[in-house]
Amino acid sequence: MKKYNILVLAAAVLAQFSCNKTNLEPKIYSSLTSQNAFLTKSDAIAAVNSVYARLKGPAVGDNFDYWTVRHFALTDLTTDVGHCSYAGDPGQLSQVQWNSANGLIAEDYRQIYKLIANANNAIYNIAAMSSISAAEKNQFLAEMKFLRAIAYSDLTDSWGPVILNTEKDVANPDYKAQTKPSPVADVDALMITDLENAISVLPTDYTKNSIYSTNDVGRATKGAAMFLLAKIYLREHAWQKAADLTKQVIDLGIYQLYPSYEGLFKESNTWCSENIFSVLSDANVNGTELLNHFGPLSHPVLTDRWQYYAVTWDFYNSYGDEDDRKKMFFTQYDGVDGLTHKQAPSLGATAPDGVLYMPDVATMKYADPNGANTYYDGHSVDVLRYADVLLSRAEALNELGGPTVEAVGLVNQVKGRSHAKLLVAANLTQATFRDALLQERGWELYYEGKRRADLKRFGKYDVIVNAYLKRIGATNTVQLPRDEYFPYPLNQVNINPNLNNAGRQQ
Repeated sequence: MKKYNILVLAAAVLAQFSCNKTNLEPKIYSSLTSQNAFLTKSDAIAAVNSVYARLKGPAVGDNFDYWTVRHFALTDLTTDVGHCSYAGDPGQLSQVQWNSANGLIAEDYRQIYKLIANANNAIYNIAAMSSISAAEKNQFLAEMKFLRAIAYSDLTDSWGPVILNTEKDVANPDYKAQTKPSPVADVDALMITDLENAISVLPTDYTKNSIYSTNDVGRATKGAAMFLLAKIYLREHAWQKAADLTKQVIDLGIYQLYPSYEGLFKESNTWCSENIFSVLSDANVNGTELLNHFGPLSHPVLTDRWQYYAVTWDFYNSYGDEDDRKKMFFTQYDGVDGLTHKQAPSLGATAPDGVLYMPDVATMKYADPNGANTYYDGHSVDVLRYADVLLSRAEALNELGGPTVEAVGLVNQVKGRSHAKLLVAANLTQATFRDALLQERGWELYYEGKRRADLKRFGKYDVIVNAYLKRIGATNTVQLPRDEYFPYPLNQVNINPNLNNAGRQQ
């Protein structure tokens, strides 16, 4: 009967087409043109919001791109922190053995440039609007320039020289152009200009804001622009500028550490005083798949999760037992598979009957065992947070004058929140404090998109990752300068041969 109905329907469709040959052209009821778009304040806000949405992914219900999952494959999976037991693209990255055909590398590149394209389009069109006030226009443009700076910062961290597109390319697009990548210094210059503009325009928060009708936490703010600019100066080793800007963020007096590390990452804690700039989600409206990717395998509470992005046991074991952050892992549990999941007592040990020695350990950072056990979750992802400000200022101060009392105190604020063993200034040199800072950044900021950039900035990417690989019996694979940057994605190289991967791992 079902087959018959389908055949009847097909015949009816064919008959309809045969009787209406002159009416096959589709009727278009609406389309965006230069005459009917970017006319009102609501149009401008919609364009601005669409750029924020690009931080998450292509569509509601499929939000696992860029800053809400896949970006971590490049920033953490390729270091001593992250581990993935799956084969294919993530396995390559986890083993620090990738090539230009890696799908995760290509997808991150694509999604970042989509944000840039949306931002450039919004900047170009909003700048030409005459129906909004100067204050509104400046606000919207500052937000777009801040978001574009995040994207270019991530691009240059990962690929170094990249193609530099701005709103000028919207006015006179050349879709066949095979543009050469711009040096990192040129991209930095654009970001610095954009962020200085954003700092002068953006409010410290959106309470009682005259442009937005609600307290829109999650939007770009003065403090966020200041700190992003400080991070660019850190990468340039412009220590004094970084120290000055982080001090300005602290002096705003609106940020503070959340009382507990565990509480900071709970799904219910969407926004707090530690957040400077975060990607927000609502499990019921536009949830992400962080819980799916980070949750533990065969867990009795968080069921049907993938443990796709996990942490190395080597990194987990580096925490002191007194450190509250060490409690943020699924180290042992009785799985729904009837096995006890736990860490092996030694490398290569054979598990007895009823036991599964896990190759890596799942973190609770985005897999809250007390949160909602749903397919889509509402976890926030902190792109910029206050603990990073304290650690960044300590880094800059150490490079300027060694382990001062202030610099060590800033790190101890972060340690103290988690009851970790505090540093003693008298026991430190500039070099040993530098090492302690890098280690602290790993403990505090793992899977927050910082690890690979940190290791490179400290000049320790090859040293630390190769030492980790050696400890676990793997091959030392990191070679500098070859692995300083990822290869340009093969599909992009095929389009634009000026994206030359010579000298990079291919």
